[in-house]
Amino acid sequence: MTTSPETDWMNHPVLRSLIDQASSLAPEERITLVKGLIPGIADALSEEEYEQFATFIRLKGERYLEAKAHPGEGRAERHTPGERTLEGR
Repeated sequence: MTTSPETDWMNHPVLRSLIDQASSLAPEERITLVKGLIPGIADALSEEEYEQFATFIRLKGERYLEAKAHPGEGRAERHTPGERTLEGR
């Protein structure tokens, strides 16, 4: 989990604790947890914001798998764009 000026306001220690707790669950349980969060996220966002969120989640997984397949090559060598690139940061 990285920080940026856009996320400075977030409670990073609490988020890290939640992530660590979720990581102790079985993969199927983590998927169920994510699915359980989706309705609240969808309700809080416009349709356009939700589409962007869904795209960023897909790309996060693709970037992770790409990095895992090419260890040590670094961000500059990745082909899948990251969230910061898409947001113009």
